[in-house]
Amino acid sequence: MQISEFFKAEYVKMTSFVRKRIKDSALNDSEDIVQEVFTSLFDAADVSAPIENLSAYIYRALRNRITDILRKKPEPDSISEEHADSGFSPEGEYLTTELNAVIYEAVDSLPEAEREVFVWTVFDGHTFREIAEETGIPIGTLLWRKSQAVKKMRQMLERYGPFD
Repeated sequence: MQISEFFKAEYVKMTSFVRKRIKDSALNDSEDIVQEVFTSLFDAADVSAPIENLSAYIYRALRNRITDILRKKPEPDSISEEHADSGFSPEGEYLTTELNAVIYEAVDSLPEAEREVFVWTVFDGHTFREIAEETGIPIGTLLWRKSQAVKKMRQMLERYGPFD
């Protein structure tokens, strides 16, 4: 299947895929994200290296772009009234931000196959069955990859305290 045919046939499904994962549509328009991924695909096209599974490749690129967007959500400029009543403290906010950065670094350092399963299940909320149906990867393989990812994440983050 040609890329342009795939784009036409899957456009609505892909925008829905993005919309489900990014709730704040004011910041990110799902159609723009899909078009951006396709544009980057054409810009980086290497005719000597054909893509074997175009659907998996495109959806992986969409997931990666969504992850990038979610990481770069704007931080609030000042303490809002709702935070003032909830026990918000700048120190606590700083520690939370720092811990999130450490966690994202640890996730990024995982091998790609393990990172993908970890992100799909932990951040995106997918079930192993959904992932298996979408990717064609057996559930047992997905379970193994996730267990390896969790094991490596625990080792990388053990200096920050126990994770149970």
